[in-house]
Amino acid sequence: MNMLLAGLTVLVIGDSHMAKPEYLITPLHDALTRRGAVVHAYGACGLPAADWLHRKRSTCGSAMKAAAGPVQAFSGKEGSTTPYAELQQAVKPDLVVVVIADAMGDYMKADIPKAWLWQQVTALTKAVKESRTPCVWVGPPWGEGGRFGKSFERVKAYSEYLSDIVAPCAYVDSTTFFRPADWPTIDGLHLTGAGYAAWAESIAEAVAARRPK
Repeated sequence: MNMLLAGLTVLVIGDSHMAKPEYLITPLHDALTRRGAVVHAYGACGLPAADWLHRKRSTCGSAMKAAAGPVQAFSGKEGSTTPYAELQQAVKPDLVVVVIADAMGDYMKADIPKAWLWQQVTALTKAVKESRTPCVWVGPPWGEGGRFGKSFERVKAYSEYLSDIVAPCAYVDSTTFFRPADWPTIDGLHLTGAGYAAWAESIAEAVAARRPK
């Protein structure tokens, strides 16, 4: 295992994929840690990027895993985002990894809500830029069917649009990691445990390749 992230403190914030211990938060935290980073990971279900600028309640839960501590899951009134400014001040990260994509996909609509997405994304990237912290934005994985209305065609188009608007963050295109039907989902959007483990390794490799100089 390479140690390309040795000496770095990494802050990860994400959507529902990061909001349950059995989802992405655990394997991604572990994969980044194995590459030498000190990792602080936070997730909040169902909330778009701009909701990480202030404390916003998540009706479907949140989670966190700080450094070597256990994953803590929160539900009900306790489930919420933690404002980026607070996290940045407490963690003082060398790198921010954002895994907020599917929460803004709006897959049931015929068209990608580009104007709204641009507002959401740039609100967060502006705050990250002002904190003078390098960042990496992770795009959505493949998925299709289920109650979220996700489709392979829409994921591809959405990922391409996200890649155009996340600067100054570097973009990680998750659709390049595997073929559309390779990683099954449990509901059309959230992956199985094996899928999350594979996605986490791919993300960690991509992040390590983009280590800040």
